Amino acid sequence: MTNFRLALLLLLVTSALYVHLRGRDRFGLLKAFTDYTVLLAPYNALMYLFSRVKARPYADVREFPELAPLQANWEVIREEAMRLDEGGRISAATGYNDLGFNSFFRSGWKRFYLNWYGETPPSALQSCPRTVALLSAIPSIKGAMFAALPPGGKLVRHRDPYAGSLRYHLGLATPNAPECYIEVDGQRYFWRDGEAVMFDETFIHHAENTTAQTRVILFCDIERPIRFAPLAWLNRWFASNIMAASASQNEVGERIGGINRFFQIAYRARLKAKELKASHRRLYYFLKWALIFGLIYAIFLW
Repeated sequence: MTNFRLALLLLLVTSALYVHLRGRDRFGLLKAFTDYTVLLAPYNALMYLFSRVKARPYADVREFPELAPLQANWEVIREEAMRLDEGGRISAATGYNDLGFNSFFRSGWKRFYLNWYGETPPSALQSCPRTVALLSAIPSIKGAMFAALPPGGKLVRHRDPYAGSLRYHLGLATPNAPECYIEVDGQRYFWRDGEAVMFDETFIHHAENTTAQTRVILFCDIERPIRFAPLAWLNRWFASNIMAASASQNEVGERIGGINRFFQIAYRARLKAKELKASHRRLYYFLKWALIFGLIYAIFLW
């Protein structure tokens, strides 16, 4: 092993361990080091180390005064959201073209994109002009959507892979009850109409709606404030070039980013792997670990 490869391996392991040890709620060590989110651990570690926001599950929305117009106009935003929801347009993706949310659709998650890292879908401009105008006036908002969680819907425990943003939720039409909640690093919050909450989505979190009412919120990715200018520039470059490639569509004919075009192809292989896991579980895990160790050997040891 060359010194460069050794240093690269140590960097990946050290940063993955740092990410794993953040917070109180953690995955098992094996899952933490084999989850795909580990690939961004070195980048995320930089974002954490130079973040202006303290390392806590929830951030104080008042530290982001530029977002105040959203809460001030929440009823305007709700009006456009409910018109979409009543028309069935806040929905799951058609086809496997949304890597970020595909796994959540089975549990009821639905969305309608308003903008996504530099691009506003034509359907959003047409159907939600006032909301799009409010969002466009706030440069720190990198992505936004309406998100619905119906009765019985839930999001399993997970952490998002990208630490260059923080997550903002604004309650629009919610049960206003503790039975419809999100839990971030073991700390629970329930949505309320007209109330905003911000949290670090790279902490482990999950959500559930056990009420009889659908929860509809405005969901935004907010650029993480970084105290070192070159890293802030790097984060903006990453958002504009990598995160933008994860764009999906509200309607057929709208652009799909390169990452999701690749995901459409890769998901076919994933479906085959799921079939193998169901019919030959031991063989599935043998091949899985052979692939993982084979990649480690090829990258770091060969």
